Amino acid sequence: MRRVAWAILTVAVALLIALGVAWASLALWYRLPAPAFGRGVAAGLFALFGAFTITALFGPWRFKAFLTFAAVFGLILVWWNTLKPVEEAAWAPDVARQVTGEFNGDMLTLTNVRDFDWRSKTDFTERWATRTYDLSKLRTLDMFMSYWAGPEMAHVIFSFGFEDGTQLPWSIEVRRRVGGAFSPLADLFKSNPLVIIAADERDVVGVRSNFRGEDVQLYRLAATPDRARALLREYVAQANELAKTPRFYNSIATNCTTTVVKMARLVGDALPFDWRLIVNGYLPDYAYDHGALDTSVPLSALKAAAHIDQRARDDGLSANFSKAIRVGVPSPLAPERP
Repeated sequence: MRRVAWAILTVAVALLIALGVAWASLALWYRLPAPAFGRGVAAGLFALFGAFTITALFGPWRFKAFLTFAAVFGLILVWWNTLKPVEEAAWAPDVARQVTGEFNGDMLTLTNVRDFDWRSKTDFTERWATRTYDLSKLRTLDMFMSYWAGPEMAHVIFSFGFEDGTQLPWSIEVRRRVGGAFSPLADLFKSNPLVIIAADERDVVGVRSNFRGEDVQLYRLAATPDRARALLREYVAQANELAKTPRFYNSIATNCTTTVVKMARLVGDALPFDWRLIVNGYLPDYAYDHGALDTSVPLSALKAAAHIDQRARDDGLSANFSKAIRVGVPSPLAPERP
C-alpha cells in the first residue's frame, strides 16, 4: 500500500514538474533578452533539464534532482517577477495613445479619444481628440462582439449611449509595436502591454466590420443608466491608472473580457464565474442566461438581428454610422422594437 501511495505521489510531482517545464521553457523563449538562437538554446536546455528531473524522480537521486529543479525554477520565477511593461516604444498608430479622463461633477472630459478615418485596414488618417460628455445624459449600454477566429473567440467592445445619439465605445487591446501582431500564446508571457481605447464607433467598430473582415455583432444590454454611469466611471479610473502604471496584457487573465468583468464586479454587478467568460465567443449566451439581454425575444432571434456588417458597409462609415447599424436590433430598454 505504501508503494502504491508513493508511486501516485511521484507521478503527481512529475506532472507538476512537466507543467512547470512547459511554462518556463515558453517564458524563456518569449521573454529572455537574447537573440532567437540564444532564447531557443535556453528554452531547450531547460526542457532537457526538466526531462532529466522527471526521470530521476523514479530513481535513487529523486530528492537531489527535485531540490535542484526547485532551486532553478525559483530563480526563473524571481527573474519573471522583475519583468515590467515598457512605457515608450514604436507603438502601432491605432494603439499609440492611452485615453485619460477627468470628472467635473457629471461632466467627463476625455483626452486622446481615437477618431481615425479608415480607408482600408492599413490606410487611414490618424486623429486624436479631446471630448466632453455629460453623464447625466447617459442612457444605454451596448456590447459589440467582433469574431476574428471562429465562433469561440471574439473581441469585445462596450459602447455607452447618450440621449443625443452620441456613442462612446471602449476597447481593451494589446498595445502592439509597429509591425507587431496579436498572438494569444505570446501574450500569455508578458509580451505586450495593455491599452484602453475610447473612440468613435465608426472608427473602432467600423474598421473591424468594413475592412478587417470580422463578423461584428451588436447586442443591446439591459443596463440601467445608473449602472452604465458606474461602469463608465470605472473605465475612466482604470484608464487613468494604466496611464500612470502600465500593465501587461494577458490572453486569459487580463484581456478585453476579463478586465471588464473585474470592473463590473467592482461597481456591484454579480457576475458569477463561467467558462464562457474565458471562451468569450459565447458571451451573448452568458448575458442572455443572466438577464442582461432582452429575454422577451429568443436568443436565436437576437443573434440573427445582431449581425451589423452589411448595414455597416452600406453606410460606408458616415456620420450616421451608429444609428444605421442599430436598425432592427432589439433593445430591452426601448419602448418599442423596430
